[in-house]
This record gives sequence, C-alpha cells and structure tokens, in this order.
Amino acid sequence: MKNRTRWLLGGLALGAGAISAVNAYLKRNMQTERKAEDVWARPGMPVTFRAEVMPGRDRHERTFLVEKLLPSGRVSLQGVDGEHAEKEFDPVQFDRPVS
Repeated sequence: MKNRTRWLLGGLALGAGAISAVNAYLKRNMQTERKAEDVWARPGMPVTFRAEVMPGRDRHERTFLVEKLLPSGRVSLQGVDGEHAEKEFDPVQFDRPVS
C-alpha cells in the first residue's frame, strides 16, 4: 500500500471517529435536558401504585395525590412517606374520573 493511501485511510478513520464522538456527545446532552412541560406528574394529580407494590389493596386504597414534584423526577405524595419514582405507579389514565 502506498504512503498516500495510508494517510488517506487514516484521515478518514480519524474523521469518522470524531464525527461519532460529537454525535454521541450531542445525543447525550439532548437526553439529559428535560423540558419543564415534559413531566409525568403534577401537584394535586392522583396517582395509583402498581398492584405489585401494594398487594391486597383495592385501587382506591392505592391512589394518592401528588404533593410536589422533585427535581430528580420523583414525587412526594400526600399521606405517604418518602420519594417515589414513575415506575412504581400504574400508567396515568387521563380519561379516568377523579374521585
């Protein structure tokens, strides 16, 4: 292989690596940015724990109101101690009436 060919292939490999690194960096920054409107719960909203988290209780016994949304994406509930993540709850159903 000629010396020019090696330089060309090396330059192409280096350029492809740089483009991949920049793309990964930008993708990572876009994923960590969270919009204020893009939240899964709001204060005063009813959320229901999954049946696996609270076995033996009816739906209305597992439903609590969100007290506040924390910066980490977790929520603090009225009447329940601790912080809770989205995966602990049933998917939010907007068409279900609030009781």
